[in-house]
Parts: sequence; C-alpha cells; structure tokens
Amino acid sequence: MDGTIRSSIRLGSRVIIIQKHHQHTSEMTQGIVQEILTSATVHPRGIKVRLTTGEVGRVQHVME
Repeated sequence: MDGTIRSSIRLGSRVIIIQKHHQHTSEMTQGIVQEILTSATVHPRGIKVRLTTGEVGRVQHVME
C-alpha cells in the first residue's frame, strides 16, 4: 500500500520508512507507527510518522 495517503496509515500499522539522513542512500527502516506527524491528507514524498522505536521518517510502504 502507498505511503502518500494519510488515511491508509493507522496507529499500530507496520510500515517501511526512509529517514531524512538516509534519503541519499535509500536505506529503509521497518517498524510500527506510534504517531502520525503529517496533518495533510496527502503528501507526495510520504506521510511523516514516528515509530515505536522513536525513529522519524516518511512512509514508503504500508505492510498489510
């Protein structure tokens, strides 16, 4: 599922994010959403979230 639409992301969802400092290497991080930080309904580069581990990044993929 696409990470650019806020309604597709729920608290507790398992997602794959890219952190700001990993954008040039495309290194991805997998985790569970603790908080949704983007208030817009759609964001072209991905909705920004905080994972339960405290890492912050933009959602690239929502796992089902």
